[in-house]
Amino acid sequence: MLNDVATWVQDVIERLGAVGVALLVILENVFPPIPSEIVLPFAGFVAQRGDGSVVVMIVAATLGAVVGALVLYAVAALIGPARLAMFIGRFGRWFGVKPADLVRAEAWFDRHAVAAVLLGRCVPLIRSVVSIPAGFRRMRLVSFVVYTAVGSAIWNTALIGAGAILGDQWERVEPYIATLQWVVIGLMTVFVVRFAISKMRRRA
Repeated sequence: MLNDVATWVQDVIERLGAVGVALLVILENVFPPIPSEIVLPFAGFVAQRGDGSVVVMIVAATLGAVVGALVLYAVAALIGPARLAMFIGRFGRWFGVKPADLVRAEAWFDRHAVAAVLLGRCVPLIRSVVSIPAGFRRMRLVSFVVYTAVGSAIWNTALIGAGAILGDQWERVEPYIATLQWVVIGLMTVFVVRFAISKMRRRA
């Protein structure tokens, strides 16, 4: 299925150019199974081949990232913190999360919102998800858009630039992103395990 998605992604970029890149990045933000490690390096390759501009591809990808992030932000903002707190109050125990945990998490995000959005946009697996707490906490929209754009531009420049440099070997980017994703998964697993252990100790 991944090969089919990759083929479809390449076909869209071949046909639509920068517009296709923007549309694919919007979808990638809302539906993470569409892999940016294919979309962006291939866009760089297409630009390097002479069928576009690297700068235009980066701008298109960044605009797409902002639009996609705003979709998730809007959905989370519509749900709102009150409904989230109600959900945690009713079902949080099934996930080992108490209302007090939610309050602490919200306070942490409020203190570090800028860093969370800016850096989160440069981290695989977290890039799209970071828009959700920003929406729940109703982070100032201007700040959210600015830092989403800056973080996304850094990520897009790195991957599109790599695709342009590697040319017809652009697929070599994917293993490095996959390794980085496994590192992120490992760190998240450590965090979850530490959280579970601390909860067990408190109960004991």
